Amino acid sequence: MKKIALVNDLSGFGKCSLTAAISVVSVMGIQAVPLPTAVLSAQTGFPSFYCDDFTDRMDFFTDEWEKMNEHFDGIHSGYLAGPKQIQKVFHLLDTFQTENTVCLADPVMGDNGRYIKVFSDELLDGMRQLCTRASITTPNLTELCLLTGDDYGTLTALSGSGSYLDCIEAVAQKLLYRMPKNACVLVTGIVRRTASGSYMGNMAVTSQSRFYHETPCAPRSFSGTGDLFAAVICASLVNGLSVEEAIKKAAGFLQPAIEEAAALNIESNHGVCFEKYLGRLIEGMEEN
Repeated sequence: MKKIALVNDLSGFGKCSLTAAISVVSVMGIQAVPLPTAVLSAQTGFPSFYCDDFTDRMDFFTDEWEKMNEHFDGIHSGYLAGPKQIQKVFHLLDTFQTENTVCLADPVMGDNGRYIKVFSDELLDGMRQLCTRASITTPNLTELCLLTGDDYGTLTALSGSGSYLDCIEAVAQKLLYRMPKNACVLVTGIVRRTASGSYMGNMAVTSQSRFYHETPCAPRSFSGTGDLFAAVICASLVNGLSVEEAIKKAAGFLQPAIEEAAALNIESNHGVCFEKYLGRLIEGMEEN
């Protein structure tokens, strides 16, 4: 059975991080192997939460797995609380990454021009280094600009212009230049506003191609949607799908979950109603 190591925190409430990724990876027929970075009562967007930091225990997981002679078809890293945790991910990669390993790095640092609470220059430097080891990375526009040194405001000011997607591709190419051969930069959460409405898109950029896919823009944002999206991408690639197929599968899964959460007026910190839509991730698997 194929296996993906999932490096992320475990939050009791919020439907994010490991809670989200384990569900997705498992339903897609892959063994989810969690490496917790922290255990929290609820994700950090809530006004109060308890957090048990696992930084000093992360290497124990890697070392024990090595003793078991395990291997991983995929390694997926998400939220990392600082440069020390990034070094723990490097230890995991040094131990298990091969040329056939799908290594997805989600460089969680911010969104909509704002940075996460633990953001620092050291965290940014570590994320840049991590991307040099990844076969695919999934930054949003804020994170893409941080990784390349481009200005977020200048880039997003072009959102209504015909050159917007070309400009995003150009910035993504800067990041791609630092990544391994045949890598992919998958830019997420691209909002495009037109006379006919607003759209949310994702763009996959490789050295040879660009693929862009969009759906009508969701009325609200919710906790965990980025984690769910990245998990679908990683599991799809491990299962042999193309990046284009993976993006379409992730969008088809997430859109109804977000729409239902918005219709039910669920508080954003609690995440989306993804559970009943997990079956959509199985569709078409028999053909691949």
